Amino acid sequence: MTNDKKPMSEARKRANAKYDGKAYDKILLRVKAGEKEVIQSHAKLYQEEAGEIGKPGYSPAGSLQGFICRAIDETIARDIG
Repeated sequence: MTNDKKPMSEARKRANAKYDGKAYDKILLRVKAGEKEVIQSHAKLYQEEAGEIGKPGYSPAGSLQGFICRAIDETIARDIG
């Protein structure tokens, strides 16, 4: 399997960074040593089952970003529902 993707141009990187700065807030999350791997492993197993892969605002399978977003969304829904 070859990687046919072209490298991202500096202009594209700047445009993406500018968009991200306007469209997203950043939150720093710290977990105990070793927990990251446990969380990432869980995300790889369950993200497809949860139907989040390809859903706007979520990331590809196995990403911590997507898993954390789903966990937050589900917790908020449970708390207010």
